[in-house]
Amino acid sequence: MDHSKLYETAATLLTKHKGILAADQSSGTMGRQLQGIGVEDSAENRRAYRQVLFTTPGVEEFVSGIILYDATIRNHTDDGTPFVDYLTAKGIVPIIKVDASTVEHDGFPGEVVTQGLDHLGDRLAEYYQMGARAAKWRAVFNIGPDYPTEQNILFDCIQLVRYAQLCHTHGIVPIVEPEVIFKGNHSIERAEEVTTMVLSKLFDLLTWYGVDLKAVILKSSFVLAGSDFEQQSTAEAVGAATVRTFENSVPHDVPGIVFLSGGQTPERATANLNAVAAIETERGGLPWEFAFSFSRGLEQPVQEVWKGEAANVPAAQAALLHRLRMNVAADAGEYEVSKES
Repeated sequence: MDHSKLYETAATLLTKHKGILAADQSSGTMGRQLQGIGVEDSAENRRAYRQVLFTTPGVEEFVSGIILYDATIRNHTDDGTPFVDYLTAKGIVPIIKVDASTVEHDGFPGEVVTQGLDHLGDRLAEYYQMGARAAKWRAVFNIGPDYPTEQNILFDCIQLVRYAQLCHTHGIVPIVEPEVIFKGNHSIERAEEVTTMVLSKLFDLLTWYGVDLKAVILKSSFVLAGSDFEQQSTAEAVGAATVRTFENSVPHDVPGIVFLSGGQTPERATANLNAVAAIETERGGLPWEFAFSFSRGLEQPVQEVWKGEAANVPAAQAALLHRLRMNVAADAGEYEVSKES
């Protein structure tokens, strides 16, 4: 199968010093975020909020792709322009979240599995016709004293492989997201052990099943101590552990790695991205292109400013542009905390 168009899409998404905006919160998650800023959870308010993000003047200078939820890819701007068409006209790749969230893994306390493979081929065909050229599937790995188990890792990674196969069949670049959860009481050493184990298994299986890694993008957690651990990781320690993990688990054929913010504050996620970029500069380059693919790490300040008020839209969009500029600087290893004010 000719994957040349997939390679082109992957290269576009990994354009140097741009990133991916993860605006793919489910309706339920988006609703809770709106309620958290005092805005009624309604379909119209969810649409209006996404419009604030997508219509930010100049957003295309910093963003190569935007991840959309099913309800969002079917939605439109105030003048009726489909969001997909609006983004494509700006040179931004529409990306669709296709997993159906997680449920408890029966018989494996503390662990979850991702749903969504049913009829996925049909859904991908529809999304392609709508204009999506990349997709995202998230698997979740909690860290506890006795987990993640080998069984859980294998189960979720096989589903990621099947998802990637189906994406390639339908002309879509798969973004594989095996998220090792930040929340917990684990050390950075334990996080590195688990992340290496998960990524090694995932890429062993992708290779075994013949998935073209040159047409796959990895979305990864940073490697850092759990949110409840007594000694939090410095950015320098996070950068070193993260790069070391990738060197031990990610094949060089993979064109790029994008990072999730995963519950960190926007500033901390940016500082950790900067630490990775600093190592890349020091080494004279690494095998993969790096970029950000943040949700909370970009959107939290936007929501806090917007608060559902039309009069606040310009200031909310300015907040988004500021965070994007900070992360583009971090992607080049040029982020300075002093620039936050």
